[in-house]
Amino acid sequence: MSDGWQESAQAWIDDQGDRGDFARAFVLDGPMLDRVRGRGFATALDVGCGEGRFCRKLRDQGIRTTGIDPTPALLTRARELDPGGDYRPGRAEALDLPDSRFDLVVSYLTLIDIPDIDRAIPEMVRVLRPGGTLLIANLNGFATAQVGGRWLPDADGVPRFAIDHYLDERADWAEWRGIRIRNWHRPLSRYMHLLLGQDLLLRHFDEPAPTGGEPEQADRNRRIPFFVVMEWQKPPLPESAAPRG
Repeated sequence: MSDGWQESAQAWIDDQGDRGDFARAFVLDGPMLDRVRGRGFATALDVGCGEGRFCRKLRDQGIRTTGIDPTPALLTRARELDPGGDYRPGRAEALDLPDSRFDLVVSYLTLIDIPDIDRAIPEMVRVLRPGGTLLIANLNGFATAQVGGRWLPDADGVPRFAIDHYLDERADWAEWRGIRIRNWHRPLSRYMHLLLGQDLLLRHFDEPAPTGGEPEQADRNRRIPFFVVMEWQKPPLPESAAPRG
């Protein structure tokens, strides 16, 4: 069964442009890059890199970045925009990469696209070096649990954000501006249990507010923070186990 990405690739490329959509340009790019700048990361893996927009931002920070994505049309566009970049076909559930390869692994709004999250998160951790960082931006669980077009009028006619069946994991189809893709709803606890189960250390958690953009859209994102940003650290090797020079 198609997840809709190949069929929606051109509409996605047109919608994102170089700046990205509202969520990326005005909510997430700033906090994500704040967790990267000046940290000394040399190598990064962008899991679900799409058309390569965030890979290019990491490259601009001097980080040698590999992007993987299962959608051929998006990889083609990434290579067109960044001919010297490293873009490879692949899925998060089975990364064709060596253990402990990267200082930084990024999942930028891609956990919601991954069917088998039980395999994907351990794979991301496997390719991360000890002491390295797993940086995640994801949709808030109550955002993916929306019903009825999200905003429904209450008894007084005031639009309220409507959710239901929050604890039930499921796949739904999301449609906007010619894009139709399958997204997964999972409660936040589902991700937290998996990440904690990998013995990762939570170093940062935020629900970022918009910093600009169209006022009405920004107001909706302040009433309901749609996104979370998490930084997790893979435990460093004990000093006794560290390789000797």
